[in-house]
Amino acid sequence: MPKRKIIKIDLDKCNGCGDCIPGCPEGAIQLIDGKARLISDLFCDGLGACLGTCPVAAISIEERQAEEYEEKKVMANIVKQGPNTIKAHLEHLKSHGQKKYLDQALEFLKEQKIDLPKVEASHGCPGMKMMDFSDKPQTPASRGGQPSALRQWPIQLHLVSPLALYFQGKDVLLSADCVAYSLGGFHAQYLLGKSLAIACPKLDSNKDVYIEKIKMLADQAKINTLTVMIMEVPCCGGLLALAKEGLSQAKRKVPLKLMVVGIKGDIMSEEWVTL
Repeated sequence: MPKRKIIKIDLDKCNGCGDCIPGCPEGAIQLIDGKARLISDLFCDGLGACLGTCPVAAISIEERQAEEYEEKKVMANIVKQGPNTIKAHLEHLKSHGQKKYLDQALEFLKEQKIDLPKVEASHGCPGMKMMDFSDKPQTPASRGGQPSALRQWPIQLHLVSPLALYFQGKDVLLSADCVAYSLGGFHAQYLLGKSLAIACPKLDSNKDVYIEKIKMLADQAKINTLTVMIMEVPCCGGLLALAKEGLSQAKRKVPLKLMVVGIKGDIMSEEWVTL
């Protein structure tokens, strides 16, 4: 039995909310005895669309021996659930660039003489729709402003998938929400060439999810470096603590840089951090 990436559910953490189920049109997850459970390796593609929906960070990706994912068996299960589920699954495959599986799914539908839906890359919630526009020309400046250096969507740490292509092997900037509003040259000087995640260590809930995602960025996305940008206010230091905890739990070593921004928009300090 080969090794491959597949989801892992921590039943001790799982609260049985079921938020992960709509994000898995393949039907790999079901609520059983009040807990979310992976019902079959065959149905899990290991792409992690369910990760960002878990409020208690009970879902992660592991690499282990598992039955090969079989698209046609998944489709046989999905067509029973109706056209909306079929469309959601196809859009899920397209959003993750899984052309091989998408072609197999479309072939299955043709064999079964089922009408092919119009497929657009989507993740259900518009705010979680994954977009990588790093290969497109930089967004031009408008009304005399500076061009945007943002090359992806989404950016909020609860919404991003650590397995997204725009994180693979990249330099990542983890920024406190207020930084971009305080720092005039944020895009041109600090975001340019990096993938982005933003968070607020004071106001955001379920921060254990952040630790797990940072760990996955190191071990599974194999990011090159992580730069944490925070404000000088004391509460903002929690973002550095989350980054250090996530990286310390990771198997890979990732260089960590800290940049502190003053409330008047100046860089107060910049240093590499020892874990």
